[in-house]
Formats: sequence, structure tokens, C-alpha cells
Amino acid sequence: MKILLCPLSDGGYLYPAIAAGRELRRRGHHVSVLGRATAAPVVAEAGLPFVRAEDLGGRRAFSATWWGKTGPAQYRATLRAARETGADLLVTSVLCSGALLAAEALDIPVVVIGLSVHLWNYRTGGSDEPHLGRTRESRTLDCREIYTATREEAGLTGRARRWADSPLLGDALLLRGDPALEYPGAELPDRVRHVGPLAWEPTPDRQEVEAVRDHLARSGKPVVYVHLGRFFGGNSLWPLLNEAFTGGPFQAVVEQGRSTDPVPGPGADILVVRKPWMGPLIDLAGMVLANGTSAPVLAALLRGRPLALSPNGSEQPLLTGACVRAGVAVRVSNTPSAELSALLESAWGDDGLRARARVLGGRLATPDGVARAADIVERVAQTSAIPKEDHEYAITRPR
Repeated sequence: MKILLCPLSDGGYLYPAIAAGRELRRRGHHVSVLGRATAAPVVAEAGLPFVRAEDLGGRRAFSATWWGKTGPAQYRATLRAARETGADLLVTSVLCSGALLAAEALDIPVVVIGLSVHLWNYRTGGSDEPHLGRTRESRTLDCREIYTATREEAGLTGRARRWADSPLLGDALLLRGDPALEYPGAELPDRVRHVGPLAWEPTPDRQEVEAVRDHLARSGKPVVYVHLGRFFGGNSLWPLLNEAFTGGPFQAVVEQGRSTDPVPGPGADILVVRKPWMGPLIDLAGMVLANGTSAPVLAALLRGRPLALSPNGSEQPLLTGACVRAGVAVRVSNTPSAELSALLESAWGDDGLRARARVLGGRLATPDGVARAADIVERVAQTSAIPKEDHEYAITRPR
């Protein structure tokens, strides 16, 4: 089987797709990756063939920052890449309406790799769930409207939808978290399955890791790993970070991530980094402070580290609420800067918080997650209702 991975090219979306793709390649399938040019070195390290989106008119089309605005370009780039590679199946990221529509136009199945929690409406239950940021209904409606608008622009409105009931899920949606992070009593849609974190990241540079270790050893203070996501118009964590890590009991390694320019204070015990990997840095830390995006949350839990979360937009409030409910995180939103250090110190010494993080992390770390994801991809391909002759016509006919 020929499989085209067309996830968003940001690490939090690209790396899980690579984890699944490598397992599928191990099983004998031909797997290639479509993405922004900046993803090429990472894909090369993973040993997978790469197709540059820019060469197919897909500039910015696979950027998480631009996800709601570049659907048509993403559709066209995915369509062309799928034809060039002879793809039988697509694997994409949640929020990629263009890739979903390319699969629809080509009459081939598509598997969507989701976040660590389900973003949209549950099948049943969850009616009493507190509103964490936007409601599920609001997220579902907005994402379907973007999908519909992209579908109209792609000229697909005159044909039956492949997934009339819930197009955002594709033929299967793979969640990277654990059932404990979903709202109690709620039931996921039929095509949604938990497969675990799909953990993979580029090989860390030993010299870079040692340089960080040497820097931290000079202070000797306990380490908090900080991973900053997008602000979405919310508050920057930098004022809080400077207050908490200046003259306090902790030092911080701050991954700038997708945030704006860092502004560490002159006397703060803060080391700012920008790395394509985070595992070795979390290994040096005893706690993780983040905005509440899936990548650092899952990486922390896999290593049994408790979390302090300060969410802004997108998935962040929903995942933060789930982690607090599961007892593996404390919420630090709206915390006065003078109190953050004390809150971190209290959470650091909370044996229950740490124990629950280890238990949940142990469940997430089960080694069969990638195999489950690959099994689902293969099953989707086998159960697709598209006859082979129609499929061959679909991927070769002009458009």
C-alpha cells in the first residue's frame, strides 16, 4: 500500500505522524511525507521520502499558525502529491480540512491523527461538562464551516460527501491521550480511537544536551521545564516566569516553542532554548510548566512529571481542564506573579500529584500504541468501499 503522510509540519503534529509512518513502513508499506520545506531535515532523519509543499503551491498550507486560512492551498498541494506518489491512503492531522477534501476528491480513505483529547462533540454524554474556553458545539460548528467553505472553493459541492455524518473525523480519528482525559460518562464518536502518544522526536544532539546540563549544574537549583505555546491573544507567561525564577527556589529551561520573542529578566534563573526535541530536557527537570498543548503535556506524563498549566486558546483550556480533573496538573492561570513560585513549590512537593502523573504516564507508555495506530490504518484501507478500478481512475483522472 502507498501511504502519504500530510500532517501539519509543526513538530507536535509532524512527529506523531512520523511515528505511525515508520511503523507502517516497517510493515512493508511505501510511506512518503508531504510538508513545508523546513520539515525536510526531520523527515530525512526519519528515513522517509519527502515532498515539498512549496513545490506544489502549498506555501504555509501545512503551518499550524495558518490552519484555518490555507485550506484551499492545502487541498491542491495534497491532491497533487497524492497523484504523484500514487497514494492509496492519506494520514493527516486534526484541523486539516484541505487534506480531508483531497481524499474525498480522490475517493481514497484518510486517517486523522488527533490531539490528546477530543476537541469536538461527543457521541453521547458530556452535557454537564464545564465550558473550558469555547464549547464543543462552538468548536465543531466553526471547524465544519471552515471545511464547508474549503469544499465549496475546491468545487466539490456537487458530489456526495464521503463522510456525511461527521467529515472532520475522516475514516478514523486517532486520539493520542488516554480515556482518563475525556469527560466522565461521555462517549466518543464511533470512528474515534485512543492509540496513545505516538511518541517520536529527532535524535538529540549530545553536545547540546551536555551544554544544557552544565549550565544547570552551575546553579544547582531544581529544574522546571517550561514549554511555551501560542498566546492566541492571551497573556504572555514571561512576566510570571521572570518573577518566579528570580531569586526563587527553582531554575527554568524555557523552550520558546511557537511563542513570540523571549524576554527573560537580567537576573532570572532562566535558560531559553529552541530545540527540535524535548525529551532530554524534561529528563533533567522535576516538573513541566506549559500552556497546555498536547506535545509537552504528553512528553511530561510519559516521564511521570507533574504539570503546571496556564492555558490560552485552542486546545489549551480543554486539555488543562482534563489534566486537572485527572489529578496530574495544577492550573496557574490568573495566578499573581508573586504567588507562582509558591504554587510551583507546593505542586513539586505534592506526592499525590506526582504519583498520579506516573500512573497515567505508565498507561500512555505502553509499547503497543504505534502498532494500534498502524492496525487502524490498515483496517481502514481494507474496509474502504472504493473498488480498485475506481480507485485507479480516481488518482489518475485530470482535475
